[in-house]
Amino acid sequence: MASSAGPRRVAVVGAGMVGLSTAWFLQERGAYVTVFDRKDVAAGASWGNAGWLTPGLATPLPEPAVLSYGVRAVLSPSSPVYVPPSASLRLLRFLAGFARNSTAARWRRAMESLVPINGRALPSFDALVGGGVKAETNEAGSFLAAYRTAEERRFLLDEVEHIRAAGQDLEFDVLTGDEARRLEPALSGEIGAAILLRGQRFIDPGRFVHALADSVLDRGGKIQTGAAVTDVRDVPGRGAAVRVAGGGGEAFDAVVIASGVWLGGLARRFGVRTLVQAGRGYSFSVPMERVPDGPLYFPAQKVACTPLGDRLRVAGMMEFRDPEAPLDPRRISAIVEAVRPLLRGADLDARRDEWVGSRPCTRDGLPLIGATRSPNVYVGGGHGMWGITLGPATGSLLAEMITTGRRPAELSPFNPLR
Repeated sequence: MASSAGPRRVAVVGAGMVGLSTAWFLQERGAYVTVFDRKDVAAGASWGNAGWLTPGLATPLPEPAVLSYGVRAVLSPSSPVYVPPSASLRLLRFLAGFARNSTAARWRRAMESLVPINGRALPSFDALVGGGVKAETNEAGSFLAAYRTAEERRFLLDEVEHIRAAGQDLEFDVLTGDEARRLEPALSGEIGAAILLRGQRFIDPGRFVHALADSVLDRGGKIQTGAAVTDVRDVPGRGAAVRVAGGGGEAFDAVVIASGVWLGGLARRFGVRTLVQAGRGYSFSVPMERVPDGPLYFPAQKVACTPLGDRLRVAGMMEFRDPEAPLDPRRISAIVEAVRPLLRGADLDARRDEWVGSRPCTRDGLPLIGATRSPNVYVGGGHGMWGITLGPATGSLLAEMITTGRRPAELSPFNPLR
């Protein structure tokens, strides 16, 4: 473990991929860490997501295609992007800002901002595994984006060209439906066109995050679960303090707020005004006659499928709603009906692990990573759909900033005070 002249005792609020990665890399730099979580390790968006490690596809969520959704579409329970009719004023403010950022020019600028941190994504996972985290990343031998028609496929091909024009490396092959089925027999006869993405990986996200937590503990860190942090404050001359519900305050040299969709409530007093909205995703797992060799993506339906052990995890939806709202079975049904014609050998009626989790989304599609107005308080969050892919890179860069006092160039676009 490297020595550090920076803060010695650091609190991290949030035991998801971002928070635990930050804790782990802080330990690498000599800090003693305590992680607090309102529920448990990987209890939020880190557990039931698709588990893709796809820096080649880590793009800003606000995109020109979003503007093609009409009001009627986003109010439909079966729409892959759903807004409740009773949307609050806060949500309407968020959506208005989201729409303003869904232009081609703003998407391109945001994509260029993501390219440097995307380049750190897979090496940061390798650093965790090489440093003793007892988990693995799986090479995606066949990572297929599948469509009914070549015309449907045109949108992703155009997006790939824009991704590459922004400087992001992404290798791919264009396939017919028959060529895709030869690679992956789980695709049905409805698939007429596909793209094979190269150089991507995937994980079992819940298992990986728990292994990361175990490593933080093995290296002398503390993790307090069921500990909802209700307040973070500067302590003159002593750093910062966190207050846990039902308990007193505990002082640290520095605090990192990495609490997902709850980030804004704790960080606002430190100048972080950017809205962080829950974009809820749903998933479940099903048995297969033959589990696919790698992830399957159905972009037109916005459904992601990942092989996890002897089952296939099926994930989808972007539901802009209160993070505490209960799981809505209509969203599960919508995913099932969207994917049923496209998969062969999937028993979609033998579902298990039905889940909903809240992705922390920002209006401009860029995360919030770095220092606040307080020299003792930092934030890491707002990654939208890419918290798993970019969590370790975020943790590595944030730990560097905290312990050296210098902001890495990769973090310049993600200033939490913007």
